[in-house]
Amino acid sequence: MTHQTGIKASDDLKQFLATAKDGHVRFMKIGIHNANVGSLKMDSSMHKESAELLDQSDVRGTWEEDFDSCLQSTLEDKVPCYLFYRLDTRNSQGYEWLFIAYSPDTAETRPKMLYAGTRTTIKMEFGGGLIKDEYFATTREEVTLDGYRQHLVGLDADAPLTSQEEELKEVNKAHLTAVSAGANRLPGISFPISEDALDALMQLGRKELMYVQLGINIEAETIVLHDTANIELVSEFASKCTLDDPRYHFFVFKHAHEGESLESIVFVYSMPSQTSSVKKKMLYSSSKGTLIAGLEQELKIKIEKKFEMEDGGELTDQFLQDELHPKVEAARAKFTKPKGPGGARGARRLIKPAAE
Repeated sequence: MTHQTGIKASDDLKQFLATAKDGHVRFMKIGIHNANVGSLKMDSSMHKESAELLDQSDVRGTWEEDFDSCLQSTLEDKVPCYLFYRLDTRNSQGYEWLFIAYSPDTAETRPKMLYAGTRTTIKMEFGGGLIKDEYFATTREEVTLDGYRQHLVGLDADAPLTSQEEELKEVNKAHLTAVSAGANRLPGISFPISEDALDALMQLGRKELMYVQLGINIEAETIVLHDTANIELVSEFASKCTLDDPRYHFFVFKHAHEGESLESIVFVYSMPSQTSSVKKKMLYSSSKGTLIAGLEQELKIKIEKKFEMEDGGELTDQFLQDELHPKVEAARAKFTKPKGPGGARGARRLIKPAAE
């Protein structure tokens, strides 16, 4: 998975992580500094956020004895965090750890997005080879010894998941909390969006990607990434919109208008009428509005123009130019009194008021 936020561990946190794996540390809490400041539109070159060590505790008893006393006291009801908890088992690299991504439902949108998008980075900073297990928690009850045991029971009961499927489960809870929260207040159907799709859209918003194509996984009821490209020609964009299945397309249209160079994001919902099933058409059409609303409201991605078409045949430079910058109609000619009827006219008559 690609990193979504670009937030890195602070130097102090890196130094602590380098010494925390020798066995004396039982748990550590990591948070994102300034996570509640600013908007959701992220610029990787201007980050003020950083991952910091917020709390830690040394080993006192067994891992089961220390679990609740260590973790419960450090949780905040409305603030997400990452929790690393040292177990008593070892592998070839050292003590094994449990990783918990805690994101309470009552937390605000921006920190939820930042924590969800930085989770992979934090795991890499720590070292994935030492993480024996991990899970996602949204309530205090899930961050208890009983909650962890229930998680283990669930793993035994369910079929083994691939790492991608595990990511998808967490995305369903976290990554689209922001988008879905806004979208669920709107009419229509709202599906969660996969992590790589959200990452691609954020890159598009920063103009780091020129084209993103999304689709709906009907079985999983999830919006997924189908294609990305750094294309600049409208003809290439048009060819991407000619498919047998419906798709959502986002394209950065580079052009000039009145001497100014512009980069406008346009959206196309391509819907081939002959090859698409009624169910697909319904799901895509119902989800289109809520997806766009979520991107514009939560990710602050400005979409200049939205189109719906069967294929990309209409898409040309001139078509997009005309749609983005409609020509102002010439001012109507000044009204002139029409000429009277032709032919000879009689003498003008003066009609005096009857009173005279």
